Amino acid sequence: MGRSARSPRKRQALPRRMTMAAAALILGGGGLVAVNFYASASEGSSGGPGSSGQDMARMRMVSTIDCPDVGNALSTVPPAARPQVDRRLADLDTQITDAYTKFADNKDRIQQNPQLADSMVLSPLKRQRTDAIGRIADATGQPDLNGKGLAACTMRAADAPAPGDRTGAQGDGQNAVNATHAAASASGLARGDFVDIRSVRPNAAAPRPGPGASTGTFTSDCGRNQNGKRNPDNVIVAPGVSNGAHHMHDYVGNQATDAFASDDDLARGRTSCRNQGDKSTYYWPVVRVLNQGNDTDARADGGGKDKNLGKIQTPVQATIQLVGSPVGKVTAMPRFLRIITGDAKAFTNGNANANASWSCTGFENRQLKDKYPLCPQGSKVVRTFKFQSCWDGKNTDSANHRTHVAFADRSGACPAGFTAIPQLVQRIVYDLPAKAGAFAVDSFPEQLHKPVTDHGDFIDVFSDQLMGKAVNCINTGRSCA
Repeated sequence: MGRSARSPRKRQALPRRMTMAAAALILGGGGLVAVNFYASASEGSSGGPGSSGQDMARMRMVSTIDCPDVGNALSTVPPAARPQVDRRLADLDTQITDAYTKFADNKDRIQQNPQLADSMVLSPLKRQRTDAIGRIADATGQPDLNGKGLAACTMRAADAPAPGDRTGAQGDGQNAVNATHAAASASGLARGDFVDIRSVRPNAAAPRPGPGASTGTFTSDCGRNQNGKRNPDNVIVAPGVSNGAHHMHDYVGNQATDAFASDDDLARGRTSCRNQGDKSTYYWPVVRVLNQGNDTDARADGGGKDKNLGKIQTPVQATIQLVGSPVGKVTAMPRFLRIITGDAKAFTNGNANANASWSCTGFENRQLKDKYPLCPQGSKVVRTFKFQSCWDGKNTDSANHRTHVAFADRSGACPAGFTAIPQLVQRIVYDLPAKAGAFAVDSFPEQLHKPVTDHGDFIDVFSDQLMGKAVNCINTGRSCA
């Protein structure tokens, strides 16, 4: 399922500055209820996410648009239909982004007449989605998509759990109005999104290696993106689509990676990895410090245009490692295997595919899935991505970009029909302020920068020789680089 064609679509240059506003609505017992709005000026001392308790208290929560994830509903996509389906799925994301922005642009009118939220935003969005989903159904030969209720979107409060998700804060909008912990900034961040890591009980335990375990490691030194390679693309989910992610990514490894990179482009690309046999693509959403001015993308796609504002932080450390299986040997990954871990839309989708892990140096036996950590003095924030380590033995990708790989169970064993491959583990460290609301990960606008949406992406472009070396080191219990 490799991609060899290269789209002629061009990228636009990045402008420089922007300020934004966000609308606050909540779900009351009978529908939408307007509450206070807070326009967040994004420069210096003029306020912004987490700027002060007074600002955060002015708005209890930010409502967001909750739409079914059509990509997760796809079972198969014929190869010939893949470009069209990718384009339509990207259109769906853009439609949600535009609808979310329309709330901000019309906040005063909606505050006066909450029924306008449906007529101005939700109903037009449903019409757009109905057309796009119909085209996807035709292209994939899955007419049942039209009957799955995927077109209609709803509004939900920023601290309400996703449908079917029993975790999180109040599920009832009226109760949420009275929740004192729900004080939020215009970005959607709330005080409850942050927790002192010292208050978290140890919760990270790995399976003990069995007698046949593969206990070695292979480390690839690819830097920490000191050269600032970033873009808001996602070549796995939205190939050929500029700004397909609607948030900015950090890249290490392959320097040719953008929305338009084919497998051939990646094979020829330069790499930031010390071992030139590793031309793999490793990328993740950037982390920003808020309320200290904005980066140069404040008026650009993926940046301010998509509600991602603040100073992008370069990691102080980024470690990329392949590890083995606690129950047996591993086999080589296929070249151009694509893996996504975590869910960029977990705030609205729920936790089924969420795999965020936040912690602090010195406290990494305490991992957070849906909270940002506040680290004590001398400790730094850590993001850890543990990728799926089981492969179906046939495909380098799948219709929903998930079902060709799987996680091992608690004992470390792969599901039936899957084989163990080296597990990619990424550990990314940041020096960030230990203050609630002071930093956030980039996200799709409607995901409100929630920590649960953190995710990592990987395309294997190891040479066959280097992958063979890595597998041998892992299976023989050695540590190699």
